[in-house]
Amino acid sequence: MSWFKRSKQNISPESQKRSMPDGQWIKCQECDEIIHNKQLEINLWVCLKCNFHFRIGADEYISFLMDDGSFKEYDKKMKSGDPLEFVDTKKYSERTSSTIKKTGLNDAVKTGIGKLNGKKVSAAFMDFRFIGGSMGSVVGEKIARAIDRAFENKIPLIIISQSGGARMMEAAYSLMQMAKTSSRLARLADAKIPYISVLTDPTTGGTTASYAMLGDVILAEPKALIGFAGPRVIKETIGKDLPPGFQRSEFLLEHGFVDCVVQRKELKNNLSALIDFMM
Repeated sequence: MSWFKRSKQNISPESQKRSMPDGQWIKCQECDEIIHNKQLEINLWVCLKCNFHFRIGADEYISFLMDDGSFKEYDKKMKSGDPLEFVDTKKYSERTSSTIKKTGLNDAVKTGIGKLNGKKVSAAFMDFRFIGGSMGSVVGEKIARAIDRAFENKIPLIIISQSGGARMMEAAYSLMQMAKTSSRLARLADAKIPYISVLTDPTTGGTTASYAMLGDVILAEPKALIGFAGPRVIKETIGKDLPPGFQRSEFLLEHGFVDCVVQRKELKNNLSALIDFMM
């Protein structure tokens, strides 16, 4: 005689699984907490448990930094050419075309004029999804024009940086953007028009070596990777172990390269207060 009897027949492990629609949940990279996408969005893409700041794109920054309906994008249709006919694992022209189709972006930055707590600003928002947020000729030109709009309208400039550095597929054309943007910022500084730079994860390479580190005030999100060369390259070059937290926002704040590390939820009000003070 059996001790146990099934009340239902044909029970399988598969039938006991709870169905969970794909794409509605995400795991925190820092603490492994499972978070619903809607909850994460409400919390500005910051982990509710450990405060890890998820990497987000230009549209997300525009959504919570700019006043509703106030942002007007400029130079939206500008796209990169292929002056060097560059080929690595695929043609550069094919790479840009497929990335445009995949992301809906025409390049790695969105620029325009909008209002932040009622204050008119010229702003640029970089996006890592477009070829690692790399700085090519289009990124440099769009940022230069954003600086010009700040100069012409006598309004503050805000740049949200997020980049893997200069775009190697454009070689010297990419490196020229460092000089172009830096010279425009020097003119802005001479006119005493504020420029606030916000560094997010990651901000590296030629972007760090030019406009990202030229702000009158430099803010950074928590634990963002910020530097020129990567930690592995530096370690191999100097032949020494790097200190804990090297090239993270808090390390740069401690060593005077960043003015303040700001939580994402406090970023808009901090920018607003700085503009009031500087203008």
